[in-house]
Order: sequence, then structure tokens, then C-alpha cells
Amino acid sequence: MVNRPIYVISDSTGETAERVVRAALLQFPQHKVRVRVFTRVRDQERAQKVLEKAKEDQAMVVFTLVSPEMRDFFHAWSVENDLGAVDVIGALMGKVSNFLQANPTYVPSSALPLSDDYFKRVEAIEFAVKSDDGREPRNLSRADLILTGVSRTSKTPLSTYLAGRGLKVANVPLVLGVDPPPELFEIPPERVVGLTIDLNQLLEIRRARLQQLGMPSETNYAMRDHIREELDYTNSIFAQHPDWFIVDVSGRAIEETAAIVLEYVKDREERRLSE
Repeated sequence: MVNRPIYVISDSTGETAERVVRAALLQFPQHKVRVRVFTRVRDQERAQKVLEKAKEDQAMVVFTLVSPEMRDFFHAWSVENDLGAVDVIGALMGKVSNFLQANPTYVPSSALPLSDDYFKRVEAIEFAVKSDDGREPRNLSRADLILTGVSRTSKTPLSTYLAGRGLKVANVPLVLGVDPPPELFEIPPERVVGLTIDLNQLLEIRRARLQQLGMPSETNYAMRDHIREELDYTNSIFAQHPDWFIVDVSGRAIEETAAIVLEYVKDREERRLSE
């Protein structure tokens, strides 16, 4: 029962089902589960090969398939072979069809014409890469969000995650003894998200990072007193800008922090529209 994998099977990219699975796994932090993703599974021959492998591995199967025939095949095969399987989209698609009084196209999303949303996400990811770690301060005025905080507060992975949701995100490190770029203080404050973290957790993260790089831990980067000074410096900047949105990332996965930021963005846009 330990370390059995979860198979994500999709007729498209598998992104939706994988996100659902990983969100569910956050509730089981004590378990390390391998997630395998199989994409563009659109015929029964390939589907059966994957399902047979899943049975061999005693895996759980989570699938997103829009073809009714393929969904029926998965359900029947799973029942006959006593394989645990979850249909992520089938029931919801049926409910939406009834609600709209319309029939779905039954075309996998990757086979549909590229949408404006797709190009928006690609542009946002390119923007995040170009604006990472304080590069190109001129980009700050064009960003939907600017993340700022000390090193190892997950600014880069959070920027990338949010970019995948279509937001143009830049991130600016706050370094003790170094003035932040003036552009950071010139943009509307509601666009700035400050990231803070518990001192002890940051100490552990930095020491682990140095060990990973094969570097000695006896450096300011991983010394408690220096880290305390960094956090005090950062908190003083945050205190001077009370309209910035501050998030404590201590003990939070990237997805959890992103959910908090996305909710803030949603509320911000609703307030703007109501004014």
C-alpha cells in the first residue's frame, strides 16, 4: 500500500487532472506519491496498455477524457480489473451540458484552436522569465504583480506559477544593504505583494540550499543573526508601505501561496470594477 503511484491519463496535456491530483496530495504531506502523466491517450489500444501498466503497478488512475466512448471504456475496464479510477471531467461535463441545454464538442482541448488565453499565458511566462530576480526594473510598470522579499521566499517559482494563470509577474529581491530599485516604489501599491517567512524556517531552507550546492554553511547567507537582520530590514520596508499585500509563506506550498495571491487579485479587480 506504500508508495503506490497515481496515473494521470488525458487525451490532451493532462494539466487539469495533474493539478487536481497534486492539490489533493497537499492534504497528505506525510506521503510521497509518484504522479505519472500520460498525455494524448485517444484510442483504446493505447489506453489499454496504460491501464494494464497501472494495474501492474497497483496504481490509482485519474483521467480526463472528453470522448464518451473512451470514458465508457475506462470505466468498464477499471471495474472488470478492480482498478481504482476517477473520472475528473465526465460528470462535470454532463452537469454543464444539462445546465446550458447544449451538447459538448467532444474535442480534446489540445486539438481546439489556440485561444487568446493560451497566448496570454505564454506572454506572461516570457515576461516572468525576463523579469526574474530584479532584472529589467523597467518592466515593473508593466507587471500585473510584483513579488518582493528576501532570498528563498519562493519568489521565482511563485512568479512562474502565477504566470501560468496569465498574470504578468515580476519579482524583486530585498537585500540587506542594497537599495531596491526606485521603480518598486513608483508603481501603484496594490500591485505589490510582499513575501515574509519565519526565521527558523528560512534558516533551514538556506542551510539545505548551501548543502545542495556543496558550499559551507558558515556564511552570512545561513547565519541566524544575519537572517534576522535581513528580515528586520524587509519588515521595515513593508511597514513603510502599508498598502502592499503581505503574505507569510511559512509552511506553505507554492500552490497555497498562489491561491492566497489569486484571491487577493480577484478581490482587487472586483473593487476596481465597483468604483
